Amino acid sequence: MAKQTWNPCSILSPVPAVLVTVKGKNGEENVLTIAWTGTICSNPAMVYISVRKERYSYDLLKESGEFVINLTTEDLVRAADYCGVRSGRSEDKFEKMGLHKEPAAKVGAPLIKESPVNIECRVEQIMELGSHDMFIAKVAAVDVDEKLIDARGRLKMGEAKLLAYAHGSYYGLGKYLGSFGYTVKKNK
Repeated sequence: MAKQTWNPCSILSPVPAVLVTVKGKNGEENVLTIAWTGTICSNPAMVYISVRKERYSYDLLKESGEFVINLTTEDLVRAADYCGVRSGRSEDKFEKMGLHKEPAAKVGAPLIKESPVNIECRVEQIMELGSHDMFIAKVAAVDVDEKLIDARGRLKMGEAKLLAYAHGSYYGLGKYLGSFGYTVKKNK
């Protein structure tokens, strides 16, 4: 195997591309795109997002200690890209991208109506790591579009059309390949 020089951030790919909404203590609201995010604990449910200090939303996050992870879809790919390269310091990205805000159940930051899954979060800890600081948060509530829930209470991945991000490109998800433990289950 030939060795190649890889960007270390590209090795674990794909990653989710999510729209994160925040609200500052003075009522300022913003939306930004985050790819460094994920689940870090199941009980209690905890997630993280990593944000550069120079981002407009960084201070809003630090002030409020709350945010919402809004999962993105193929229909939201343009908004996800735009909100990742433009700053909320100089424009209202919600308005520019036609995103509709809805009140969250447990946190002050708004939900994005067009997102099929909204994860309301409260920051527990901020870890300074280098280029990004990691905001570790407990999940306060999860809002899911009921049309996308199957009879077993799971998200219909094929219908949700969620996005992934890898090597600077966006991809759609959804093809079913198997479920956890399928390789060891006995045939009925």
